[in-house]
Amino acid sequence: MNDLVKRSGRGVYVQGNDIDTDRIIPARFLKCVTFDELGPALFYDERFDTQDVSKGHILDAPVHRGASIMISDTNFGCGSSREHAPQALQKFGFEVIIAESFAEIFHGNCTTLGMPCLVMEKTQRKALAALVGLHPDAEFLIDLQAQNLTFANEQFSFTMKDSAREAFLSGRFDPLDELLVAKDAIQAVAVRLSYSDHSG
Repeated sequence: MNDLVKRSGRGVYVQGNDIDTDRIIPARFLKCVTFDELGPALFYDERFDTQDVSKGHILDAPVHRGASIMISDTNFGCGSSREHAPQALQKFGFEVIIAESFAEIFHGNCTTLGMPCLVMEKTQRKALAALVGLHPDAEFLIDLQAQNLTFANEQFSFTMKDSAREAFLSGRFDPLDELLVAKDAIQAVAVRLSYSDHSG
């Protein structure tokens, strides 16, 4: 397993409170065969009109192409619990989400994908978003252990849910990965259990 103690990348500010999972990935895209198909559909109805023509959304601005850190506002990821929303964000290229607050299930789904949700209070977050607008090519330097980030020579602090932070610091955020790593121990226990004896 890989830990995610430090992250870096360029950022983009997607403004709005209560951005729900249906806005993040519209329901008609949930029929995909694999999650890999979701990236291009991220915020589709916000980014394109009914003729699939670009509306000039901030995510499509050339200066933000390749951004891996999203800043937003309050209650990000609310609405239905669809796992497709964090999957779409990740497949689009995002690795970290910063907001004032997150919907609980969305936060949990992001954590298992290895995508930290950082909570930053309004004043600092607005200042950070303004700096990103001025310096779109500048890199974020994020330290999950110290719970701070540096951007454009400015320091910002954030908080994380304790359990999520510990999972990232230890590299134990993916339950499936933990099962795969422990497969030999799991098999050893299975062999010892009486119901695993198929000889009779």
